[in-house]
Amino acid sequence: MRPWRDHLEADDPLVGDGRPGAPGLGVAGTLLHRWSARWSDDPGARLWQEGGHWWTADEFDAATRRAAGRLRAAGLEPGQRIVWSTGSSVAALATHVGALRAGLVVVPANPAYSERELAHIVTDVRASAAVVGRPDQARWVRDATPDGIVVCGPDLDLADGDPGVLDVAGPDDPAMICFTSGTTGAPKGAVLRHRNLLAGVESVTRAWRMSPDDLLVHSLPLFHAHGLVVGAYGTMTAGASAVLLPGFDPDAVADTVRAEAATLFFGVPTMFHRLVAGGRATDLARLRLCVSGSAPLPAELHAAVSAAVGSPVLERYGMTETLMNTSNPYDGDRRAGTVGFPLPGVEVTLTPEGEVLVRGPNVFDGYFERDAANAEAFRAGGDGGGPWFVTGDLGTDEDGYLVLRGRSKELIISGGFNVYPTEVEDVLAGCRGVAEVAVTGTPSEEWGEEVTAWVVPDGTPPTLDELRAHCVGVLAAFKQPRLVRVVDSLPRNALGKVVRSRLG
Repeated sequence: MRPWRDHLEADDPLVGDGRPGAPGLGVAGTLLHRWSARWSDDPGARLWQEGGHWWTADEFDAATRRAAGRLRAAGLEPGQRIVWSTGSSVAALATHVGALRAGLVVVPANPAYSERELAHIVTDVRASAAVVGRPDQARWVRDATPDGIVVCGPDLDLADGDPGVLDVAGPDDPAMICFTSGTTGAPKGAVLRHRNLLAGVESVTRAWRMSPDDLLVHSLPLFHAHGLVVGAYGTMTAGASAVLLPGFDPDAVADTVRAEAATLFFGVPTMFHRLVAGGRATDLARLRLCVSGSAPLPAELHAAVSAAVGSPVLERYGMTETLMNTSNPYDGDRRAGTVGFPLPGVEVTLTPEGEVLVRGPNVFDGYFERDAANAEAFRAGGDGGGPWFVTGDLGTDEDGYLVLRGRSKELIISGGFNVYPTEVEDVLAGCRGVAEVAVTGTPSEEWGEEVTAWVVPDGTPPTLDELRAHCVGVLAAFKQPRLVRVVDSLPRNALGKVVRSRLG
């Protein structure tokens, strides 16, 4: 593959350094120090806009200090875990950053999760606190923790306290635990350290030329690495600004791009599909850069969006455990159907079987208290460069660019969110009329993949509405099936295991 130095400008100091762990990419310092220094240097700079109001760097800094003080006054100590499950707002983001500044480990969780899903995360990490956006979530957390933990809303409705000394976490201290299906099995927490966050964010901001002159239209969810690390962290690290929308709406995005003279938009294929379908993609022509990620961008959609905005959409490739791995170049040929080549500081290699392996300062060290999963997730380097993370993806090197060909693990990506088939199958197996069930992803222009249930019926087959109704309160909406296929039997191998790849 092309070398990662090809992402950088000629005068970038990293150009002459071919080492993956080049200075500045996660080997020293933390994002917290970068942010606080920027806010101190230019306190009046515009940072976040929400509902027409601009927060300055100084105002946001003060909000994060206030949040840190309240968390410490509540008895929370550095290293303890705090689950963070809210919608997108500046108040929620200030609470998130305040928790990091107080030395806590933040555990983001999708606010669409059911009681069972949220309770699993809270108990798995042995959380000491939870920030939730709804009263029912607060009740679920309390029911899951009979010994009691601190539970509050996104505006941190706790007593004020002295924040004390902030930003004391070091590069090797854990910063976040982000839940993912990982390489196998049920959802588990990937531990991202402060050095991983610094390396991942700086790699992207340098490659995409992010600067204080940029304004991002931010409509991605903040609980997801794409919206949180690339979008929010990237904005703060580059000294840029962003309009924070509560969610994605094609008209709101297009209108904001026009009204604010925005320069950046980061989205997932589903968002670009809706912008094109609604006739608003042409408004993005004002931007200097459109980035698509979290799922493959179909070639036809890539062409439609690129034609509408007047320049090729930049596709990249990342995952929870590694943050960003590869990207098409900012300067040069952005090739449709590829995810580019390694970002600064990142190494990518392919096994003879086509497995994609990754290593670099952006890559996590392992899952939270999952020794068996960690043993499967890493492979010895054998060249003195450290272990490789086994992504579970399959790819090929096409003239220096990585092309993803599928997944060795059977993860479904729908609307940019990960869906693990086994989890859905376990729930659907209890539905009326289901004798056996397997779950796969069906390609979709809008969703990337649609969750599809292959049902061997027990009597009268269940309808799609019945299957979805059975999932309500147990699975988040994005995990619920959108298609149902009734079959006589499920394909199995010699050991009796269902072979999902033979379905469809």
